[in-house]
Amino acid sequence: MTYRQITLQERYALAVLSRQGLSVRAVARGLGRAPSTISRELRRNATRYDGSYRYQLAHFYANGRRSRSRRNTRFTAGDWTAVAAGLREDWSPEQIVGRFRRGRLLSISHETIYRYVWQDKQRGGTLWRHLRNAYKPFRKRYGRYDSRGRVAGKRHLSERPAGATNRSRFGHWEGDTVLGNTQHGACIVTLVERKSGFTAIGVLARRAAPEVNARLRQLITVQTACGADHYAGQRDRVP
Repeated sequence: MTYRQITLQERYALAVLSRQGLSVRAVARGLGRAPSTISRELRRNATRYDGSYRYQLAHFYANGRRSRSRRNTRFTAGDWTAVAAGLREDWSPEQIVGRFRRGRLLSISHETIYRYVWQDKQRGGTLWRHLRNAYKPFRKRYGRYDSRGRVAGKRHLSERPAGATNRSRFGHWEGDTVLGNTQHGACIVTLVERKSGFTAIGVLARRAAPEVNARLRQLITVQTACGADHYAGQRDRVP
């Protein structure tokens, strides 16, 4: 069954039925909708200051979200010209996004650029030839090795040295990042020496690979100078 958006008239009926005290299931039967659809509508589009459901405001909220979600419709011909120029320089979509963001030129996602490239190909364009994997878009993965989410050259834990597995030698470290319950903003990166339990902790202003790598190098340099084996069984913190 094809999903269809709730109309203004349905929102009006929903507001009237809700004020009569009908349950979500009863309202759903009356409108010929799934109970989950009605529940989601009441939850997402209730009036923000008192939690009541007003059909006109609900329609305004829904249309606003729909407009904001279709950001690619607001890109101009000049924006796409800049994207195409970057592709012709053999920049990846991810690099184009990063350069635009750094220069505060355009806010766009790499997924949107990929969709634009494949649409251009369907129209007979050649932008797709500048992609890194230009000759295998949407490659079928059944029956063969799937590399999605895998790091090239990564070694399995079973291949690590015996001294790291049984914790008999110093110098084997485990790294991790820790994020607070807000799920955004700064976080910390930790390094734990497996034999001694020596722990080095550093703060990250941004959760990005360059910042993580730089902080890890700093932590490793500090602990190497101090000698982690000297602190066996202790904990230390690097600001």
